[in-house]
Amino acid sequence: MNYRNDKHGDPISILGYGCMRFTKNGGSIDLDKAEKEIMEAYSAGVNYYDTAYLYPGSETALGEILKRCGIREKVNIATKLPQYMVGSSQAIDRFFDEELKRLQTDYIDYYLMHHITDIMQWEKLKKLGITDWIARKKESGQIRNIGFSYHGNTENFLKVLNDYDWDFCQIQYNYLDVNSQAGAAGLKAAAAKGIPVIIMEPLRGGKLVDLLPNEAKKLIADSGTGWTPAELAFRWLWDQPEVTCVLSGMNSLEMVKENCRTASEVQPHSFTEKEFALTDGVTALINRTMKVGCTGCAYCMPCPQGVDIPAIFRCYNRMYSEGKGEGRFEYVQTVALQKEKTFATQCIGCGKCEKHCPQSIAIREELKAADKALRPLTRKIQIAAMRTFMLRK
Repeated sequence: MNYRNDKHGDPISILGYGCMRFTKNGGSIDLDKAEKEIMEAYSAGVNYYDTAYLYPGSETALGEILKRCGIREKVNIATKLPQYMVGSSQAIDRFFDEELKRLQTDYIDYYLMHHITDIMQWEKLKKLGITDWIARKKESGQIRNIGFSYHGNTENFLKVLNDYDWDFCQIQYNYLDVNSQAGAAGLKAAAAKGIPVIIMEPLRGGKLVDLLPNEAKKLIADSGTGWTPAELAFRWLWDQPEVTCVLSGMNSLEMVKENCRTASEVQPHSFTEKEFALTDGVTALINRTMKVGCTGCAYCMPCPQGVDIPAIFRCYNRMYSEGKGEGRFEYVQTVALQKEKTFATQCIGCGKCEKHCPQSIAIREELKAADKALRPLTRKIQIAAMRTFMLRK
């Protein structure tokens, strides 16, 4: 495993474990499976484990696994304050104390203000006394490093970055997002200030792996690199020395092993012109087919009306990246045949989802277009018949 240092000179593994996508069994996290995967990563040298207050069951699962295996003191926990839910100074303590309890620990190594999209959110926290609160927590040792995760434009990222003496930050970044959100400009600005950067969405919610257009998959397979699509995306990131750690939501031993192998081999500035041309080619093919820039992060959820927004957009995009039949088939499996209806037509246009979307997608309008494409009249009739047959009591 390769490591890059944090602001204080402590080593962080360049591969971090994203704990949002633990495998679930019957609605609950499969703790035994997650433990095997975490310990495989730990044995390979991964020392950074990222979770958040709003990742269902994640903090509790991570805390239990680290306790079971006796490795809490040997790894770094990163978790987040749900700043969008904070309305008082008392709420800050309430959320933080609950997170300590869930994680079965008395300190957090890397604590983030979650999902900042605008400098106004940080200003609101400051009015509630967050800077004094951080100072007290750091003095007591309950927080060792303070940072923020970001999903807005570059301008606001730079304002937040420059407004406080941060220890680190976390941004969405991959070879599709060079010029969106914080982007390459934000990455370089943070590095110039000596602030480590943690990368989320390195695979764009699967867009750079399983959801690649078939032409793009073939382009990578025929490139002669011998890399999988995931390896290409990770190597592109780790080629940049400004990148400190890349999070991966690993939920299989095979995925853990592949990512750890890659993280033990890479060195910065080793990408060739041919490999840069490869990512440029894949990007061009993706942009040619993608209908909605959804990463599947699910910040738009839950929808008050029960619409499964990420699933609908995933199927919609798949119609254009892999074929109409494939997209509509997945839609039937993952959306249409759920017991509780999750159709786009249930949307009443409240706009709650759009307020939380990191990609600033016009969700309400795109849902209409997606539903029209995924459920033409004949398909609606078929789905109704299938629901009557397969979901009968």
